[in-house]
Amino acid sequence: MGATHPDRNRSSLAHRARYALRHPERVPAHARRAARDAWLRLRYRGDHIAYYRAVMASDTARSAEGAVGHNPSRESWERIGRMQFDYLVAHGLKPHHRMLEIGCGNLRAGRLFIDHLDTGHYYGIDISPHILLAAQDTLVREGLQAKLPHLTLAADLTFAFLPEGHFDVVHAHSVFSHSPRHIVEECLAHVGRVLAPGGFFDFTFDRTEGEEHQVLREDFYYRTQTLVELAARHGLSARFMDDWERLPHRQSKIRVTAMPDPARTVGA
Repeated sequence: MGATHPDRNRSSLAHRARYALRHPERVPAHARRAARDAWLRLRYRGDHIAYYRAVMASDTARSAEGAVGHNPSRESWERIGRMQFDYLVAHGLKPHHRMLEIGCGNLRAGRLFIDHLDTGHYYGIDISPHILLAAQDTLVREGLQAKLPHLTLAADLTFAFLPEGHFDVVHAHSVFSHSPRHIVEECLAHVGRVLAPGGFFDFTFDRTEGEEHQVLREDFYYRTQTLVELAARHGLSARFMDDWERLPHRQSKIRVTAMPDPARTVGA
């Protein structure tokens, strides 16, 4: 349960060799990912958004469910979506809240948030037009059209097109795990502007307490302290969510909130 082996460097040759010996059936799939990674790196030099948009196009063409979490199992897709939903509801997500989901994908959890929230209170963004078309299919399948969710294509994580102080809850599951540091920092630099007073931003990440590293250009591993310090740099207070660690998911979770403004609390 929770994030496993946080000190392991998955990019090392020794780890990859051990993994291949333990899971030989997964070697062909990884080889295909590695070949795709090499081609897309050459095609989209330095542009991670374009690179990962191409990754999502490739994955979605095979399976919309499989494109979210590298797992084609419909059962797993539903289970992980339900886990995200149950967690936020237990942490106070109410129907009247306004929610922004970053990397909404094909609405693995979003379909549950949309049903729970008041009409028009869900706003999902994603960098992939292909996965957003799959999200529309999910809306139709679940009969959620009348809830009028917003599904919007984004080219970055500055949220410049969204209103200030609007969202009570911002949520990003398996986004920072696929993002290099400059994109993570871009998000943390701007998310505070769109948070409503008293709101919070939950995000998951692939955790390492050893050397920070990446596997191909698709999976990034960060130390908790790195993300806490990045949040603080942009006026956000970050808290590691220990109760998430007890759930059956390999990523960890941090919650950030806006730091109190000292100018407003003096003499209060």
